[in-house]
Amino acid sequence: MSHDEDSCNSSGNRTFAEVVQAASSRRSFLTGTVGLAAATFIAPSLGQTLTLTQNNGLGSRNVGETRLRKGRINFSPVPVSEGSGPMPSISSDYEYQVLIPWGTPLQSGIAEYTGDPNTRPSAADQERMVGVGHDGMHFFPFDGKNKEGILAINHEFGRNSHVLGKSAPEDDEDIRLSQAAHGVAMVHIRRSMQGWKVVVDSPYNRRITPNTPVLFSGPARGTPLLAPESGAKGTVNNCSSGFTPWGTYLTCEENFNGYFGDSQGSWTPTEEQERYGFSPEGFGYGWETHTTDRRFDLGSAEHPNEDNRFGWVVEIDPMAPDQPPVKRTALGRFKHEGVAIVEGKDGRIVAYMGDDQRFDYIYKFVSARNWQEMRAEGLSPLDQGRLYVARFNEDGTGEWLWLTINDPVLAARFNSQAEVLTYARVAADLLGATPMDRPEWTTVAPNGDVYCTLTNNSRREEPNPANPLTPNEDGHIIRWRDKGQHVGKRFTWDIFSIAQDTHAEGDERTFSDPDGLWVDPGGRMFIQTDGGQMKGLNNQMLVCSVYDEGGSQNLDIKRLFTGVTGDEITGLTTTPDRRTMFINTQHPGNGDPLASNFPAEPDGVTIPRDSTIVITRKGGGVVGS
Repeated sequence: MSHDEDSCNSSGNRTFAEVVQAASSRRSFLTGTVGLAAATFIAPSLGQTLTLTQNNGLGSRNVGETRLRKGRINFSPVPVSEGSGPMPSISSDYEYQVLIPWGTPLQSGIAEYTGDPNTRPSAADQERMVGVGHDGMHFFPFDGKNKEGILAINHEFGRNSHVLGKSAPEDDEDIRLSQAAHGVAMVHIRRSMQGWKVVVDSPYNRRITPNTPVLFSGPARGTPLLAPESGAKGTVNNCSSGFTPWGTYLTCEENFNGYFGDSQGSWTPTEEQERYGFSPEGFGYGWETHTTDRRFDLGSAEHPNEDNRFGWVVEIDPMAPDQPPVKRTALGRFKHEGVAIVEGKDGRIVAYMGDDQRFDYIYKFVSARNWQEMRAEGLSPLDQGRLYVARFNEDGTGEWLWLTINDPVLAARFNSQAEVLTYARVAADLLGATPMDRPEWTTVAPNGDVYCTLTNNSRREEPNPANPLTPNEDGHIIRWRDKGQHVGKRFTWDIFSIAQDTHAEGDERTFSDPDGLWVDPGGRMFIQTDGGQMKGLNNQMLVCSVYDEGGSQNLDIKRLFTGVTGDEITGLTTTPDRRTMFINTQHPGNGDPLASNFPAEPDGVTIPRDSTIVITRKGGGVVGS
């Protein structure tokens, strides 16, 4: 989204470009503009005994010692020549099914919205059907089964022109419809001989929208920063996601600032509001014009602190549909892209998170104690712990800076730990964190390496020989390894891939703007893109191995899937056996039926609808193999 590329960071902290520029004078680089060749660390040899992480979707947890086997990647990639147009393309070794497009009913008695350009769902119907902006998701199987479970899926955003068929809402019903298209869906799905289908009227089916009651937990709960909490409602701009080893879903609020506006022209922004990008016009949704619910009106005295109630990681139990979502304030408030959970030393939960805005930061949360012990005592491991922000040094090392009120620098600015976490961006500025190029998805590989996509930064001005480019229009993927089995305060880092290095003429591996990211237990890295691709390609999903050596120019990257004109490829989860993968096409055709009618046939005249894509290998097999 274009507003992701704005910058609210005026801290003047040493930029990542400056760090890499300094590092280039001390370290060897590959020919051209490839990443660091003299890597600070190298993936262990495949014969070494490792602590393997077992993944289903995007998280990780340690499950004991085993020998890691490199997963094969042996499929025919989609050629560049076939990766554009109004319909998806997939490897000839694979096939796909379209599932839960926008407007799919979750309850009986509701007609499916099929994209008729002359109509839209009613607000009441939209609250009981699949929304738009399909993004992060996770599959929660029933009893470990591969054929049935709950698909938890985010509905990140829906432009007025797409959802309403008009540029701005005209009344409260329009606003209610727009809000109902946002949030999260819990969808009970089951596989049969005819493919995957929704189990309509399942008690597990539910929609969570900006109007759903929510609770708060952690250090900011019960403080003046969120008061009054009674009657708090909603989650919005739910981007990527994560999941916990105790079986709950984590949905991440990203560009929440864009849903607020100033309808009366009476609002004066605070320093903190400016740092989080609030503006009088927002993104043009017009929710602040609601005549009876003024929560999103920045100038309204009826709803103090409403802006502070968004920007959190939200925990939802898919198996307990009557339990309200809980916003976990210990994980900090910023524009969360996603969260990758791993079990660290002593059984502590570690969460890696990116703040998706140009020149913002990478964060890590470490729980206070062993997560199983905490839960046995009735405590959430996500409520007590330490939040850190990353500083990357020029010598290939880095530090995790603790965001604590006990730090004299932060104590001079804030009055409590709750303030530090609510204004985590400001705290990170003060501690000297490294501004990055739109940190997005994070993932933890089986050997403990952590990866993060940095989508792009077209405003980077200072040249440097390695990373990012000037401007960094195509993005890159960074890699680091923490000391102390993920809980340490220091790490070593290098660059895994620079996207521009794949653009050579005749190079079939080409990709730009990496966004979605997952490394499976076999070391296969799945890269999803969101941005203008080179060589006429639509956005895509590619596969490579994290054990390929030699930098970007030598990565054996294969294109598994390409989307449709104007879309983004995002969201990624699998069944436990990894033989079924779910991904999403978001905003196909940018909502314009002249650009795409997906999932209808290309010659139709229907509004394109965000959809989930179910991917399987012909004849069976792990997806990506």
